[in-house]
Amino acid sequence: MNNGVVKFFNDQKGFGFIKEANSDQDYFVHVSGLMDDIRENDEVTFDLQEGRKGLNAVNVKRA
Repeated sequence: MNNGVVKFFNDQKGFGFIKEANSDQDYFVHVSGLMDDIRENDEVTFDLQEGRKGLNAVNVKRA
């Protein structure tokens, strides 16, 4: 389980990005990978899964 902060999330388009804590890495997140509703600046926990264009955040929950 990874920790991070929601950098950007667009409810209408259903995607955004999460910045991983303790690194400069950002991960794509799609609404299908959410366990909870999220907003920008929410602290979250997440798993990583290989997607079509790299690693995606999945099983995203508010911390």
